[in-house]
Amino acid sequence: MNEQQLLTTQRTTDENRPVSVIGLGPMGRAMTRTLLAAGHQVTVWNRTPGRATDVVAEGASLAATPAEAVEASGLVILSLTDYQAMYDILDGATASLAGRTLVNLSSDTPDRTREAATWAAGHDAVFLTGGVMVPAPMVGTEASHIYYSGDGEALAHHRAVLALLGAPRYLGEDAGLAQMMYQAQLAVFLGTLSSLMHATAMLGTAGMKAEEALPELLGFTDAIGAIVRAGEKAPGAALDTGEHPGDLSTITMMGATADHIVETSTSLGLDLALPLAVQSHYRHAIENGHGGDNWTRIIDGIRARH
Repeated sequence: MNEQQLLTTQRTTDENRPVSVIGLGPMGRAMTRTLLAAGHQVTVWNRTPGRATDVVAEGASLAATPAEAVEASGLVILSLTDYQAMYDILDGATASLAGRTLVNLSSDTPDRTREAATWAAGHDAVFLTGGVMVPAPMVGTEASHIYYSGDGEALAHHRAVLALLGAPRYLGEDAGLAQMMYQAQLAVFLGTLSSLMHATAMLGTAGMKAEEALPELLGFTDAIGAIVRAGEKAPGAALDTGEHPGDLSTITMMGATADHIVETSTSLGLDLALPLAVQSHYRHAIENGHGGDNWTRIIDGIRARH
């Protein structure tokens, strides 16, 4: 084999390794395009074949069945609504799973994710859980990162390919951990979005348009991380040690603010679900004698009670 042939073989082995993508919603299509742009042979399958039209025109191969998609590659990436969709699609293709790596980037609960890892192992497949932490337009950019858990050797083997989609951040062997991190991140995200809409609705009752209110609110949202880090002791360390010094802010002070938000929202006729939930965290801490502690003490009421 001459040098040129060797280089061609290496590119086929590493850069052009076949990949299958099952599920062609916005995220699946974005991943497919990213892999195609990097020179990979990509086979796709989707319940609605019409969603594959654009990526097939760009070079992807459309499989006729899920089994055909699985058999086309050693690495199979799933981008679906939930884990039940994986079973619905692959139950007829289980004979083809042996020896392949399934990377499920779909959202579901950590427990269902662990069950899926066991299911995959029962069919002699290797399983990786992934949580994509960017929207579809950002897949494959420097801003993209993906949490993984499960088989670490499989991640190492496929790391070069998966890194094209986003920087891999490995959390450990527990298949449910990446899903847990994904849910935790989205809990912050969704809670923030609801807070932004509640605040925008509040200001709207005073005649302020959203296009005027949102820049102010988003500016404060951007500053929250710096505010949380500004304490005398890192909040994470305080939470781990159970120390909640109220030198800079207290449960009583923050709780009073929570009360005012509920009163204001009530007077404006706004939905109270969010402000009442926040208020309950502070009231619980005060009722348990922690009014002088830092706001981080509210975690006691949020943590599972055994």
